[in-house]
Amino acid sequence: MELYQTVLPFARGPENFFLLPPSFFRILCACFGKEEAIRMSWFLFALICTLGWGFADLFYKKGTDEADRYSHLKIAVWVGLIMGVCAFALLPLAETPMSPAALLENAARYSPASLCYIISMVIGYAGLRYLELSIVSPVQNASGALSALFMLIYFLVVGRITDLSETFDPFTLTGTVLIVLGVIALAVVEQRLSRAEKQLAPEERKYRFGALALLFPLLYCLFDTLGTSADGIILDEEVGLGLGEIDVIILYGLTFLLAGLAAWIFLWIRGKKPYNPFARSEWPKGLAACCEEFGQVFYVYAMARNPVVAAPMVASYCIVSVVLSRVFLKEKLKASQYACVAAVIVGIVLLGLADGFSAE
Repeated sequence: MELYQTVLPFARGPENFFLLPPSFFRILCACFGKEEAIRMSWFLFALICTLGWGFADLFYKKGTDEADRYSHLKIAVWVGLIMGVCAFALLPLAETPMSPAALLENAARYSPASLCYIISMVIGYAGLRYLELSIVSPVQNASGALSALFMLIYFLVVGRITDLSETFDPFTLTGTVLIVLGVIALAVVEQRLSRAEKQLAPEERKYRFGALALLFPLLYCLFDTLGTSADGIILDEEVGLGLGEIDVIILYGLTFLLAGLAAWIFLWIRGKKPYNPFARSEWPKGLAACCEEFGQVFYVYAMARNPVVAAPMVASYCIVSVVLSRVFLKEKLKASQYACVAAVIVGIVLLGLADGFSAE
C-alpha cells in the first residue's frame, strides 16, 4: 500500500495533498512551499490533464483510418483495454468497499457520467474520419463552457456556492472568460473557414462531408457537457455522492472495458475474424489510449477540487491539439486561429496567477 501511496494520488479532502511521485512533490515544495503546492494542486492537475489529452487527440487522429468504417470502434477497444487494466491495478486503493454488490451499486450511481463520456468519446473518434483534428477538437470542447455554466447554476441552487466571489476572484474570472471565449472563437473561425472552402474542389476540402460531418463534434459536445456536469456534481467534496476519486477512475475504467469488449466482439462478428489491437499499425491507437488514461487520472482530481473552473480549463486541451496538429500533422493555421490559441494561453496563465495571489 505504501508503494501505491507514493506513486499515485490517494488522499481525499481539501486538507490533504494528493500524494505524487516524490521527485515531483519535492520540486513543487521547493518552488511554492508545501502548503501552496497542496492548495494549487487542482490547477496543476488540470494543466497536466490538458497536456495529456492534447497528445491523446494527436494520436487518435494518427490512428484513424478514413477508409475504415470501424476505425472508431477499434480505438474504443484500445481505450477500454488500457482503462480496464488501470482499473484493476487500482482496486487495492479503492476508497469504498469494492465487493461485487458494492461495485454494481457504485457503477449504477456513476453510470450517468460514465455512459455520457463513453458515448461522446466514440462519437468523437468517428468524427475524426471526416474532419481534421484542428476542426474537430475546438468544436467538441465548447462543452467546457456549457458544463461550467450548468454546474455553477446547480451549485448556486443547492447552496454549495452562495457568493460568486467564492469561486471567481478577478484573475479567475478573467482567465476563465478568456479560455471560454478562446475556445468558442476558435470553433467560429473554423466554421467560417469551412464556408470559404466551398469554392475549392471537393477533394481539397477539410469539410468534405458538409454539415453532416459537423454533427459528430456537436453531438460530442452535447454528451460531454452532460458527462462533465455529472462528474463535477458527483465528485464535489461537499454535495457529491460520496464516491472517491480513485473509485471514479475504477468505475469509469471498468465501464469502458465492457464497452471496449463489446466493440471487439462486434468487430469479430462483422469481420469474420478477431480484431488484433496489438498489430504494429494499431500502435498509435494504443498511445492515444495511454495518454487518455494519463489525463483522466489528473482530470478526476482537478474536478474534485474545483469543478466550475477546472472544466473550462481542461476543455482548452483543444488548443494543445490544434498546436500539435500544426507541428506533427502539418495542418496549416491562420492568424485568427493563433489569436485564439494566445487568448487561451493567457487565460491559463491568469488562473495560475489567481492561485498565487489568493494565497497572500
